[in-house]
Amino acid sequence: MPPDLWNYALALYGRRGVEAACLQLQNEGADVCLLLCACWLQAHQVAPTQDRATALRRVSEPWQHEVIAPLRELRQRWKAQAQHDPQWAGLRGRIKGLELEAEQVLLERLAHCASAWPAAQAPAGDWLALLSPALADGAALNTLRGAAGSLQEPED
Repeated sequence: MPPDLWNYALALYGRRGVEAACLQLQNEGADVCLLLCACWLQAHQVAPTQDRATALRRVSEPWQHEVIAPLRELRQRWKAQAQHDPQWAGLRGRIKGLELEAEQVLLERLAHCASAWPAAQAPAGDWLALLSPALADGAALNTLRGAAGSLQEPED
């Protein structure tokens, strides 16, 4: 399986409606990196299983909790101050860059976790359904699913 989940995620995130859908899902508690990984695995016809989903969550949850969430919380907390103070805005921008870098590292870790999983003979199952929270917005998931379905894997 091609290891470049990051470029796939960037291409998918850039599709119409995906950014808003991901932000909606994130606000509901979904792990967007896991959902982007789910779309990537679906594109590579890797069969979803509960064991594989558990393995991905074991990679993602500590990194989300210890690295990404604290950066995101700080960035969001500084939003009002940054609108009126250019120095605060600069620091907030650097925090945003660190948050993005942490998400890239997580996607690399998820790709590494899945690197040995072969493509199935025929598509089976639904990664998004397996990895999305029960309360996830159906319309947002459908937007993500539709955009992923029309996206071709970027060239290496």
